[in-house]
Amino acid sequence: MALYQENEVKIYNSLTGKKEAFKPILPGRVGMYVCGPTVYSNVHLGNCRTFISFDMIFRYLKHLGYNVRYVRNITDAGHLTDDADQGEDKISKKARLEKIEPMEVVQQYTLDFHKVMAQFNAHPPSIEPTATGHIVEQIEIIKNILDKGYAYEKNGSIYFNVLKFNQDHEYGKLSGRKLEDMIANTRELTAQSEKENPQDFALWKKASPEHIMRWPSPWGDGFPGWHLECTVMSSKYLGETFDIHGGGMDLKFPHHECEIAQGEAAHGHSPVNYWMHANMLTLNGQKMSKSTGNSILPQELFTGENDFMEKAFAPSVVRFFMMQAHYGSILDFSNEAILAAEKGFNRLTEAIKIMDQLSPVDRSSVDIASWKSSCYAAMNDDFNTPILIAELFNAVKYIHAIKEGTEQISTQDLKEFKTCMQAFYTDVLGLKNDQDATTQDGKPLDGAMKLIIELRAQARANKDWATSDKIRDELAAAGIQLKDGAEGTSYSLE
Repeated sequence: MALYQENEVKIYNSLTGKKEAFKPILPGRVGMYVCGPTVYSNVHLGNCRTFISFDMIFRYLKHLGYNVRYVRNITDAGHLTDDADQGEDKISKKARLEKIEPMEVVQQYTLDFHKVMAQFNAHPPSIEPTATGHIVEQIEIIKNILDKGYAYEKNGSIYFNVLKFNQDHEYGKLSGRKLEDMIANTRELTAQSEKENPQDFALWKKASPEHIMRWPSPWGDGFPGWHLECTVMSSKYLGETFDIHGGGMDLKFPHHECEIAQGEAAHGHSPVNYWMHANMLTLNGQKMSKSTGNSILPQELFTGENDFMEKAFAPSVVRFFMMQAHYGSILDFSNEAILAAEKGFNRLTEAIKIMDQLSPVDRSSVDIASWKSSCYAAMNDDFNTPILIAELFNAVKYIHAIKEGTEQISTQDLKEFKTCMQAFYTDVLGLKNDQDATTQDGKPLDGAMKLIIELRAQARANKDWATSDKIRDELAAAGIQLKDGAEGTSYSLE
């Protein structure tokens, strides 16, 4: 029997504002769409948190035995600089500034995105479609929406008619906004736009003569609106109604709100059953922002070349730090917080290594079945990774107690304990307990420590106690403990 048959997962649905039992449309199969990056710059840490969160969700659903089709798009056209219908295309602007082709920009930052996600040990999605690869489908769905009376053409651009849509549906139900309030707040903008109402949004924009990225359409040369690509690609690969749609909290309005409107206008019914939103990452208590300098890139964290952290941190440590908070809560990144996370990560990793040294007996004094049940209960409760991690640290206490002989574990329970610990640590949380987690600039710590231990042994053999003590003390100050034993010297991380 698949694990999902005995584990009921509850998901906080942003659309209803409450936790709901997850029931996929097709038994045993899950369709999940997540809004991917706009590839005009290096992916920032806040974006990474969203993608790491949904990677964890993807992993747990697969762990439960679901066949998951995970679709995450690449936005390579149509996303304007003001995140709405005005301004310059973000990729075109970057291409103009760099004096290169837009697709060179796309290629460069798509590769960067994939590299960073691989460093964070995130699984690639099942399908990764691009906006430019689906222009034909976007034109077709615009025709559909026009035919149904929910859009209009103005000077070669096509706009979604929010007022007309709201007569038959409810615009604003995801974000909790009332259309009449939005109208009251933007009334003075009406005369400044070719839109019939400021709330209307572009499905297709006429390309100005200087606009680089353009495609032919029944309405003239232009480019698709930012919101449209996700409606097209999610419905193409997952169906007109699918299970889960995810993204960052900042996309709830207008992006996701517009997706719902487009889907309902085109297909006549709600496109998604469960809307999920990952919350933001702050830096030292303030929103991350490139314009204010309060931001940090993943590579700057991994190399230590930044003004915020006192040292470099491995990708697994950063991932562990993010898993210590619920995906739906705001998480603050600071030097003190990541240092504490590193200590916790190393303690957990060391305990997993110790598991291989444990000696089983005939009977157990620890209740592994109850602990395992608590781990699943945490993840079934809206993917509550901080509670799961707390349970893993309970396991660390068991491991040390068993090692010291104050607790006992049977052969069967030890096997179950190891399997479950590894499953949650590696398969679900996506952490690594290998050399990658202690690598700086590509040099594994294990190799470096082997050399240092040999040099210290040579110093001791030569009775050079000053050098021997200096090596031991400076390693201790850096958080590395040397342990001299009958079988030689080993090390552990604090």
